Amino acid sequence: MTHARIYLDHAATTPCRPEVVAAMMPLFADDGFNPSSIHSEGRRARAALDEARARVAHLLGARAREIVFTGSGSEADNLALLGVARARRPEGRHVVTAATEHHAVLHAVDALREEGFEVTVLRVDGAGAVRPDAFEAALRDDTVLASIMLANNEIGTLAPIAELARIAHLRGVVFHSDAVQAPGQVPLDVDVLGVDVLSLSAHKFYGPKGVGALYVRSGTPIAPIVHGGGQEAGLRSGTENVAGIVGLATAFEFAVRELAQTAPRMAALRDRLEDGILQSIPGVVVNGAGAPRLPNNLNVGLTGIDAEALLVRLDLEGISASAGSACRAGANEPSHVVAALGRTAPDFGVVRFSLGRKTSREEVEHVLARLPPIVAAVRSFPAFVGTS
Repeated sequence: MTHARIYLDHAATTPCRPEVVAAMMPLFADDGFNPSSIHSEGRRARAALDEARARVAHLLGARAREIVFTGSGSEADNLALLGVARARRPEGRHVVTAATEHHAVLHAVDALREEGFEVTVLRVDGAGAVRPDAFEAALRDDTVLASIMLANNEIGTLAPIAELARIAHLRGVVFHSDAVQAPGQVPLDVDVLGVDVLSLSAHKFYGPKGVGALYVRSGTPIAPIVHGGGQEAGLRSGTENVAGIVGLATAFEFAVRELAQTAPRMAALRDRLEDGILQSIPGVVVNGAGAPRLPNNLNVGLTGIDAEALLVRLDLEGISASAGSACRAGANEPSHVVAALGRTAPDFGVVRFSLGRKTSREEVEHVLARLPPIVAAVRSFPAFVGTS
Protein backbone atom coordinates (compact mmCIF):
# COMPACT_ATOMS: atom_id res chain seq x y z
CA MET A 1 0.00 0.00 0.00
CA THR A 2 1.39 3.39 -1.02
CA HIS A 3 1.53 5.92 1.79
CA ALA A 4 0.07 9.35 1.07
CA ARG A 5 2.56 12.20 0.79
CA ILE A 6 3.66 13.72 4.09
CA TYR A 7 4.18 17.48 4.13
CA LEU A 8 6.65 18.62 6.80
CA ASP A 9 7.60 22.03 5.42
CA HIS A 10 5.00 24.25 7.06
CA ALA A 11 7.63 26.84 8.03
CA ALA A 12 8.09 27.52 4.31
CA THR A 13 4.39 27.87 3.61
CA THR A 14 1.08 26.47 4.75
CA PRO A 15 -1.88 25.46 2.58
CA CYS A 16 -4.68 28.00 2.61
CA ARG A 17 -7.43 26.49 4.75
CA PRO A 18 -10.91 26.09 3.18
CA GLU A 19 -12.58 28.53 5.57
CA VAL A 20 -10.12 31.22 4.49
CA VAL A 21 -10.73 30.58 0.81
CA ALA A 22 -14.49 30.78 1.41
CA ALA A 23 -14.12 34.12 3.21
CA MET A 24 -12.04 35.52 0.35
CA MET A 25 -14.19 34.42 -2.59
CA PRO A 26 -16.78 37.26 -2.48
CA LEU A 27 -13.94 39.79 -2.59
CA PHE A 28 -12.83 38.34 -5.93
CA ALA A 29 -16.35 38.61 -7.36
CA ASP A 30 -19.39 40.65 -6.32
CA ASP A 31 -17.48 42.62 -3.66
CA GLY A 32 -14.16 42.85 -5.49
CA PHE A 33 -13.97 46.62 -5.83
CA ASN A 34 -11.55 49.41 -4.99
CA PRO A 35 -11.89 50.41 -1.32
CA SER A 36 -10.79 53.96 -2.15
CA SER A 37 -13.81 54.56 -4.41
CA ILE A 38 -16.70 56.56 -2.95
CA HIS A 39 -19.50 54.71 -4.75
CA SER A 40 -21.48 51.97 -3.03
CA GLU A 41 -19.35 49.17 -4.47
CA GLY A 42 -16.20 50.84 -3.19
CA ARG A 43 -17.79 51.41 0.19
CA ARG A 44 -18.57 47.70 0.48
CA ALA A 45 -14.92 46.91 -0.18
CA ARG A 46 -13.89 49.59 2.34
CA ALA A 47 -16.16 48.07 4.96
CA ALA A 48 -14.58 44.64 4.45
CA LEU A 49 -11.11 46.19 4.67
CA ASP A 50 -11.92 48.14 7.83
CA GLU A 51 -13.47 45.11 9.49
CA ALA A 52 -10.43 42.95 8.69
CA ARG A 53 -8.10 45.63 10.10
CA ALA A 54 -10.11 45.78 13.32
CA ARG A 55 -10.04 41.98 13.63
CA VAL A 56 -6.27 41.80 13.22
CA ALA A 57 -5.75 44.64 15.69
CA HIS A 58 -7.98 42.96 18.27
CA LEU A 59 -6.03 39.70 17.97
CA LEU A 60 -2.74 41.54 18.58
CA GLY A 61 -4.03 43.70 21.42
CA ALA A 62 -3.58 46.75 19.21
CA ARG A 63 -5.71 49.54 17.75
CA ALA A 64 -6.98 49.40 14.18
CA ARG A 65 -5.02 52.49 13.12
CA GLU A 66 -1.81 50.71 14.17
CA ILE A 67 -2.17 48.00 11.50
CA VAL A 68 -0.63 48.52 8.05
CA PHE A 69 -1.25 45.90 5.36
CA THR A 70 1.60 45.00 3.01
CA GLY A 71 2.25 42.61 0.15
CA SER A 72 4.33 40.13 2.19
CA GLY A 73 6.24 39.55 5.39
CA SER A 74 9.42 40.62 3.62
CA GLU A 75 7.82 43.93 2.66
CA ALA A 76 6.64 44.39 6.24
CA ASP A 77 10.21 43.85 7.47
CA ASN A 78 11.57 46.30 4.92
CA LEU A 79 9.00 48.94 5.82
CA ALA A 80 9.88 48.48 9.49
CA LEU A 81 13.65 48.69 9.04
CA LEU A 82 13.95 51.26 6.28
CA GLY A 83 10.94 53.27 7.38
CA VAL A 84 11.92 53.68 11.04
CA ALA A 85 15.64 54.18 10.40
CA ARG A 86 15.06 56.84 7.77
CA ALA A 87 12.46 58.62 9.89
CA ARG A 88 14.89 58.73 12.84
CA ARG A 89 18.00 59.58 10.83
CA PRO A 90 18.34 63.05 12.45
CA GLU A 91 18.56 61.34 15.87
CA GLY A 92 21.22 58.79 14.99
CA ARG A 93 22.52 56.34 12.41
CA HIS A 94 23.08 53.11 14.31
CA VAL A 95 20.99 49.94 14.03
CA VAL A 96 21.26 46.65 15.94
CA THR A 97 20.15 43.23 14.71
CA ALA A 98 21.26 39.58 14.98
CA ALA A 99 23.18 37.19 12.74
CA THR A 100 20.28 34.73 12.55
CA GLU A 101 17.63 37.13 11.26
CA HIS A 102 15.64 36.46 8.10
CA HIS A 103 17.26 37.78 4.93
CA ALA A 104 14.46 40.35 4.65
CA VAL A 105 15.96 42.00 7.73
CA LEU A 106 19.63 41.37 6.98
CA HIS A 107 19.38 42.67 3.42
CA ALA A 108 17.38 45.68 4.60
CA VAL A 109 20.16 46.63 7.03
CA ASP A 110 22.64 46.15 4.17
CA ALA A 111 20.66 48.79 2.30
CA LEU A 112 20.84 51.05 5.35
CA ARG A 113 24.61 50.63 5.42
CA GLU A 114 24.71 51.98 1.88
CA GLU A 115 22.79 55.01 3.12
CA GLY A 116 25.39 55.75 5.79
CA PHE A 117 24.02 53.83 8.77
CA GLU A 118 26.23 51.74 11.02
CA VAL A 119 24.91 48.26 11.80
CA THR A 120 25.85 45.99 14.69
CA VAL A 121 25.04 42.33 13.98
CA LEU A 122 24.96 40.39 17.22
CA ARG A 123 26.31 36.89 17.53
CA VAL A 124 24.08 34.22 19.03
CA ASP A 125 24.90 31.41 21.42
CA GLY A 126 25.11 27.74 20.45
CA ALA A 127 21.32 27.40 20.61
CA GLY A 128 20.76 30.42 18.38
CA ALA A 129 19.64 32.73 21.18
CA VAL A 130 20.44 36.44 21.56
CA ARG A 131 21.82 37.20 25.02
CA PRO A 132 20.14 40.23 26.64
CA ASP A 133 23.45 41.41 28.13
CA ALA A 134 25.10 41.36 24.69
CA PHE A 135 22.11 43.20 23.25
CA GLU A 136 22.31 45.87 25.93
CA ALA A 137 26.05 46.29 25.41
CA ALA A 138 25.51 46.84 21.68
CA LEU A 139 23.19 49.82 22.17
CA ARG A 140 24.74 53.26 21.76
CA ASP A 141 23.64 56.84 22.24
CA ASP A 142 23.04 57.06 18.48
CA THR A 143 21.14 53.75 18.18
CA VAL A 144 17.72 54.45 16.68
CA LEU A 145 16.42 50.96 15.90
CA ALA A 146 16.85 47.34 16.95
CA SER A 147 15.34 44.33 15.17
CA ILE A 148 15.31 40.86 16.74
CA MET A 149 12.99 38.15 15.44
CA LEU A 150 10.54 36.51 17.81
CA ALA A 151 10.85 33.04 16.31
CA ASN A 152 13.63 31.88 14.01
CA ASN A 153 12.36 30.51 10.72
CA GLU A 154 15.05 27.84 10.40
CA ILE A 155 15.78 26.49 13.88
CA GLY A 156 12.69 27.71 15.73
CA THR A 157 14.53 29.46 18.56
CA LEU A 158 12.35 31.90 20.51
CA ALA A 159 13.92 35.18 21.62
CA PRO A 160 13.19 36.92 24.96
CA ILE A 161 11.47 39.75 23.11
CA ALA A 162 9.81 41.39 26.12
CA GLU A 163 13.14 41.70 27.91
CA LEU A 164 14.96 42.95 24.83
CA ALA A 165 12.24 45.52 24.09
CA ARG A 166 12.41 46.77 27.68
CA ILE A 167 16.18 47.22 27.39
CA ALA A 168 15.77 49.04 24.08
CA HIS A 169 13.18 51.43 25.46
CA LEU A 170 15.40 52.38 28.38
CA ARG A 171 17.81 53.72 25.75
CA GLY A 172 15.15 55.36 23.57
CA VAL A 173 15.52 52.73 20.82
CA VAL A 174 12.59 51.68 18.64
CA PHE A 175 12.20 47.90 18.78
CA HIS A 176 11.00 45.78 15.83
CA SER A 177 10.39 42.04 15.78
CA ASP A 178 9.82 39.72 12.83
CA ALA A 179 7.01 37.50 14.16
CA VAL A 180 6.22 35.82 10.84
CA GLN A 181 6.63 32.27 12.22
CA ALA A 182 4.73 32.89 15.46
CA PRO A 183 0.95 32.95 14.79
CA GLY A 184 -0.68 29.69 15.82
CA GLN A 185 2.53 28.62 17.55
CA VAL A 186 2.95 31.04 20.47
CA PRO A 187 0.74 33.79 21.96
CA LEU A 188 1.03 37.24 20.40
CA ASP A 189 0.18 40.43 22.26
CA VAL A 190 2.05 43.59 21.35
CA ASP A 191 1.76 45.06 24.84
CA VAL A 192 2.99 41.89 26.53
CA LEU A 193 5.88 41.74 24.06
CA GLY A 194 6.52 45.47 24.37
CA VAL A 195 7.36 45.85 20.69
CA ASP A 196 6.98 49.07 18.71
CA VAL A 197 6.81 47.38 15.31
CA LEU A 198 5.96 43.77 14.43
CA SER A 199 5.74 41.87 11.12
CA LEU A 200 3.31 39.14 10.01
CA SER A 201 2.75 37.13 6.81
CA ALA A 202 -0.55 35.37 6.07
CA HIS A 203 0.78 32.31 4.25
CA LYS A 204 2.67 31.15 7.34
CA PHE A 205 -0.61 30.53 9.22
CA TYR A 206 -2.88 28.99 6.57
CA GLY A 207 -3.76 32.25 4.85
CA PRO A 208 -3.08 33.40 1.28
CA LYS A 209 0.28 34.31 -0.19
CA GLY A 210 0.95 37.88 -1.23
CA VAL A 211 -0.30 39.67 1.88
CA GLY A 212 1.35 40.68 5.14
CA ALA A 213 0.79 43.09 7.99
CA LEU A 214 2.89 45.46 10.06
CA TYR A 215 1.92 46.62 13.53
CA VAL A 216 3.23 50.14 14.17
CA ARG A 217 2.66 51.44 17.70
CA SER A 218 1.08 54.89 17.73
CA GLY A 219 3.72 57.60 17.88
CA THR A 220 6.47 55.47 16.34
CA PRO A 221 8.27 57.50 13.65
CA ILE A 222 8.18 55.69 10.31
CA ALA A 223 8.47 56.77 6.69
CA PRO A 224 6.89 55.01 3.69
CA ILE A 225 8.99 53.03 1.25
CA VAL A 226 6.23 52.67 -1.37
CA HIS A 227 4.92 55.99 -2.67
CA GLY A 228 1.75 56.68 -4.61
CA GLY A 229 -1.87 57.23 -3.73
CA GLY A 230 -1.37 57.34 0.02
CA GLN A 231 -3.26 54.21 1.02
CA GLU A 232 -2.68 52.61 4.45
CA ALA A 233 -2.42 55.98 6.18
CA GLY A 234 0.24 56.99 3.69
CA LEU A 235 2.60 54.21 4.75
CA ARG A 236 1.95 51.74 1.94
CA SER A 237 0.54 53.17 -1.28
CA GLY A 238 -1.25 50.96 -3.78
CA THR A 239 -4.80 49.62 -3.99
CA GLU A 240 -5.25 47.23 -1.08
CA ASN A 241 -5.54 43.50 -1.70
CA VAL A 242 -8.89 43.33 0.08
CA ALA A 243 -9.44 39.63 -0.60
CA GLY A 244 -6.01 38.76 0.72
CA ILE A 245 -6.42 41.01 3.74
CA VAL A 246 -9.74 39.38 4.63
CA GLY A 247 -8.00 36.04 4.20
CA LEU A 248 -5.20 37.11 6.55
CA ALA A 249 -7.67 38.24 9.21
CA THR A 250 -9.69 35.02 8.94
CA ALA A 251 -6.61 32.80 9.09
CA PHE A 252 -5.24 34.78 12.04
CA GLU A 253 -8.49 34.29 13.96
CA PHE A 254 -8.33 30.53 13.45
CA ALA A 255 -4.65 30.48 14.45
CA VAL A 256 -5.34 32.30 17.71
CA ARG A 257 -8.51 30.33 18.47
CA GLU A 258 -6.84 26.95 17.93
CA LEU A 259 -3.44 27.70 19.46
CA ALA A 260 -4.16 26.18 22.87
CA GLN A 261 -5.11 22.90 21.23
CA THR A 262 -2.76 22.64 18.26
CA ALA A 263 0.52 23.95 19.74
CA PRO A 264 0.83 21.29 22.49
CA ARG A 265 -0.15 18.55 20.04
CA MET A 266 2.50 19.66 17.54
CA ALA A 267 5.09 19.93 20.29
CA ALA A 268 4.41 16.34 21.38
CA LEU A 269 4.72 15.10 17.81
CA ARG A 270 7.89 17.15 17.29
CA ASP A 271 9.39 15.66 20.46
CA ARG A 272 8.51 12.15 19.29
CA LEU A 273 10.15 12.82 15.93
CA GLU A 274 13.22 14.32 17.61
CA ASP A 275 13.61 11.47 20.10
CA GLY A 276 13.12 8.86 17.39
CA ILE A 277 15.76 10.40 15.15
CA LEU A 278 18.28 10.68 17.96
CA GLN A 279 17.70 7.07 19.00
CA SER A 280 17.84 5.54 15.52
CA ILE A 281 20.42 7.60 13.63
CA PRO A 282 24.01 8.26 14.78
CA GLY A 283 25.81 11.53 14.20
CA VAL A 284 22.79 13.83 14.70
CA VAL A 285 22.72 17.27 16.31
CA VAL A 286 19.50 19.15 17.05
CA ASN A 287 19.99 22.79 16.07
CA GLY A 288 18.37 25.09 18.60
CA ALA A 289 18.37 22.51 21.38
CA GLY A 290 18.67 24.06 24.81
CA ALA A 291 16.62 27.15 23.96
CA PRO A 292 12.85 27.66 23.88
CA ARG A 293 11.65 26.69 20.41
CA LEU A 294 8.55 26.81 18.27
CA PRO A 295 6.42 23.71 18.96
CA ASN A 296 6.40 22.59 15.33
CA ASN A 297 10.08 23.04 14.44
CA LEU A 298 12.80 20.37 14.33
CA ASN A 299 16.08 21.27 12.65
CA VAL A 300 18.71 18.54 12.64
CA GLY A 301 22.30 18.42 11.45
CA LEU A 302 23.64 15.08 10.26
CA THR A 303 27.31 14.30 9.78
CA GLY A 304 28.40 12.71 6.50
CA ILE A 305 25.29 13.93 4.69
CA ASP A 306 24.68 16.00 1.59
CA ALA A 307 21.42 17.75 2.51
CA GLU A 308 20.21 18.06 -1.08
CA ALA A 309 20.72 14.35 -1.67
CA LEU A 310 18.79 13.53 1.50
CA LEU A 311 15.92 15.85 0.57
CA VAL A 312 15.66 14.29 -2.89
CA ARG A 313 15.52 10.81 -1.40
CA LEU A 314 12.90 11.92 1.10
CA ASP A 315 10.85 13.46 -1.68
CA LEU A 316 10.99 10.22 -3.65
CA GLU A 317 9.63 8.52 -0.53
CA GLY A 318 6.76 11.02 -0.41
CA ILE A 319 8.15 13.12 2.45
CA SER A 320 8.50 16.89 1.99
CA ALA A 321 11.07 18.67 4.14
CA SER A 322 13.65 21.41 3.56
CA ALA A 323 17.23 22.39 4.21
CA GLY A 324 16.18 25.58 5.96
CA SER A 325 14.61 28.78 4.71
CA ALA A 326 12.69 28.43 1.45
CA CYS A 327 13.85 31.95 0.66
CA ARG A 328 17.32 30.59 -0.08
CA ALA A 329 16.19 27.71 -2.31
CA GLY A 330 18.89 26.83 -4.82
CA ALA A 331 21.67 28.38 -2.77
CA ASN A 332 24.79 26.26 -2.39
CA GLU A 333 26.34 28.05 0.58
CA PRO A 334 25.60 26.96 4.15
CA SER A 335 22.64 28.62 5.82
CA HIS A 336 23.68 31.79 7.61
CA VAL A 337 21.63 30.63 10.60
CA VAL A 338 23.44 27.31 10.94
CA ALA A 339 26.77 29.03 10.29
CA ALA A 340 25.99 31.42 13.16
CA LEU A 341 25.78 28.36 15.42
CA GLY A 342 29.32 27.42 14.40
CA ARG A 343 28.37 24.40 12.29
CA THR A 344 29.85 24.85 8.85
CA ALA A 345 31.63 21.55 8.11
CA PRO A 346 31.21 20.58 4.43
CA ASP A 347 29.89 17.12 5.33
CA PHE A 348 27.35 18.44 7.81
CA GLY A 349 23.89 18.37 6.22
CA VAL A 350 20.94 20.21 7.73
CA VAL A 351 17.29 19.25 7.37
CA ARG A 352 14.29 21.09 8.78
CA PHE A 353 11.07 19.27 9.56
CA SER A 354 8.22 21.68 10.34
CA LEU A 355 4.92 20.17 11.39
CA GLY A 356 1.43 21.50 10.77
CA ARG A 357 -2.02 21.44 12.29
CA LYS A 358 -2.95 18.28 10.38
CA THR A 359 0.30 16.36 10.96
CA SER A 360 -0.57 13.00 12.50
CA ARG A 361 1.19 10.52 14.78
CA GLU A 362 0.96 7.98 11.95
CA GLU A 363 2.86 10.33 9.65
CA VAL A 364 5.57 10.92 12.22
CA GLU A 365 5.98 7.17 12.76
CA HIS A 366 6.20 6.63 9.01
CA VAL A 367 8.98 9.22 8.75
CA LEU A 368 10.82 7.54 11.62
CA ALA A 369 10.55 4.19 9.86
CA ARG A 370 11.84 5.49 6.52
CA LEU A 371 14.44 8.06 7.58
CA PRO A 372 17.20 5.78 9.03
CA PRO A 373 17.63 3.64 5.87
CA ILE A 374 17.50 6.76 3.70
CA VAL A 375 20.22 8.45 5.79
CA ALA A 376 22.31 5.26 5.64
CA ALA A 377 21.95 5.13 1.86
CA VAL A 378 22.92 8.79 1.40
CA ARG A 379 25.92 8.35 3.66
CA SER A 380 26.99 5.36 1.58
CA PHE A 381 26.64 7.31 -1.67
CA PRO A 382 27.32 10.94 -0.78
CA ALA A 383 27.64 11.97 -4.42
CA PHE A 384 24.00 11.07 -5.18
CA VAL A 385 23.22 14.72 -6.00
CA GLY A 386 24.54 18.15 -5.16
CA THR A 387 28.28 17.40 -5.17
CA SER A 388 29.22 18.31 -8.71
